[in-house]
Amino acid sequence: MSNFEDADTQETVTCLQMTLYHPGHQQSGIFQSIRFFNREKHHSSEVVKFGRNSNTCHYTFQDKQVSRVQFSLQLFRKFDSPVVSFEIKNMSKKTNLIVDNRELGYLNKMDLPDRCMIRFGNYQFLVEKEDGQSLEFFEIQFFLSKRPLLQENNWLPQPMPECGSYSSCVTQNNSPMEVGENDW
Repeated sequence: MSNFEDADTQETVTCLQMTLYHPGHQQSGIFQSIRFFNREKHHSSEVVKFGRNSNTCHYTFQDKQVSRVQFSLQLFRKFDSPVVSFEIKNMSKKTNLIVDNRELGYLNKMDLPDRCMIRFGNYQFLVEKEDGQSLEFFEIQFFLSKRPLLQENNWLPQPMPECGSYSSCVTQNNSPMEVGENDW
């Protein structure tokens, strides 16, 4: 047998491609610790944390508005599926995380769609999953956008209610209300 026949087959690795945007990224150095364009490999058992605490988080943001641990990503495989997925969990007590148009409070988690927008504060992350076969590793690759991702990708977020949170706005009175001409 030749060496070619004995060689191990190399599996492709699932990669999360994350395009980041913040309006003050050029002046403040918010993303200075992020290595853009490089694919960074993680073991499948790792919980990858994002925040401002460099002792705890894999990826840090130089911004006091960001929680010590803002959110985490973890790889998993659904029952009867060869494809791996990610779940996202909000780790911030002070800021809700918005994934597409779903608002996650502290410790809420959900399956991360294959293509989605993650938002908190002035941060916007366009996340796109590139499937691979490996169950041992996954990769994360970062890109930087100089323009707001919501507009650039024609993302239509729901407007934020006046009360500041989707979940805290509960209509107490379901009966019709009279509205004057000037109230529109």
